Amino acid sequence: MRTPQHSPATAVVPSTSLGSSGPAVSALGLGCMGMSALYGAADRTESIATIHAALDAGVTLLDTGDFYGMGHNETLIGEALRTAPPAARERAMTSVKFGALRTVEGAFSGYDGRPAAVKNFVAYSLQRLGLDHIDVYRIARLDPAVPIEETVGAIAELVEAGHVRHIGLSEVGARTIRRAAATAPIADLQIEYSLISRGIEAEILPTLRELGIGVTAYGVLSRGLISGHWTNDRVLGADDFRSVSPRFAGENLQHNLRLVDALRTVADAKGATVAQTAIAWVLAQGKDIVPLIGARTRERLAESLGALDVTLDADDLAAIEHAVPVGSAAGERYPARQMAHLDSEI
Repeated sequence: MRTPQHSPATAVVPSTSLGSSGPAVSALGLGCMGMSALYGAADRTESIATIHAALDAGVTLLDTGDFYGMGHNETLIGEALRTAPPAARERAMTSVKFGALRTVEGAFSGYDGRPAAVKNFVAYSLQRLGLDHIDVYRIARLDPAVPIEETVGAIAELVEAGHVRHIGLSEVGARTIRRAAATAPIADLQIEYSLISRGIEAEILPTLRELGIGVTAYGVLSRGLISGHWTNDRVLGADDFRSVSPRFAGENLQHNLRLVDALRTVADAKGATVAQTAIAWVLAQGKDIVPLIGARTRERLAESLGALDVTLDADDLAAIEHAVPVGSAAGERYPARQMAHLDSEI
């Protein structure tokens, strides 16, 4: 059985197109949120080294949000890009979410999609990133007080001005997607999609494919829950989002870890890790879906890149479906208050 690892220094990540109107990007992207927020303390030096290793491996898409650590994550990425080799820096592409409002204490207090706010947010993001443009720009959640046409229209003006290259969406449903796409070309929808979060398959994914809009899938390992590394005795700090996540609570956690054990049987038969198998499953759902891997260390990055070596045939996919049937997860993907902000769940 081969060792289920992959060296970032030697990996070659293939490319794909982000929708019919979007850019060419790596088939795997790097989600950088955990390097700054919501998953407990992270090591800055290791975070930058992980970004460099990802770029060296051929990962071109770096995903962030201006509210991750209240600007910390963008500053971190900016430092990583400044200190990366010139060729890697030139290949790097940024995907930025905006609009989430935060308090000094770190609480979330709503979303702002007004055109004036959009142009304010992008100015600060460009400064923190040290860039003259953002490749894909999107509001993190729909602002219920502002029509999506106004928010997307403001980003379209930023595209015309050269500050943004492409427009994205995040966690919105089919009706909102259609309204946005009627306003301006949309490159992709960023939304949670994994073996245990498959809500997009019913209506959202068919709508995206009809309109030629790609997907950047976050949460492909469900915040580590289906990574194969989670244990039921792990203690979470108060600054870790998972401490209030329904899927990590009590009996829900026990149930979900039993699903992971079933998936491990399939992974072992493939000579892969659980994480690689879960990522490979997302990759197998279509070339229009780009998984965002949330690696915070070079070790986890290497493991995730190993998913590119895992080929799942029809029998493998059937075995995975049997191990983790659609809808089998226990608990919602967010606490009730945050679920209420998801236009994608309406």
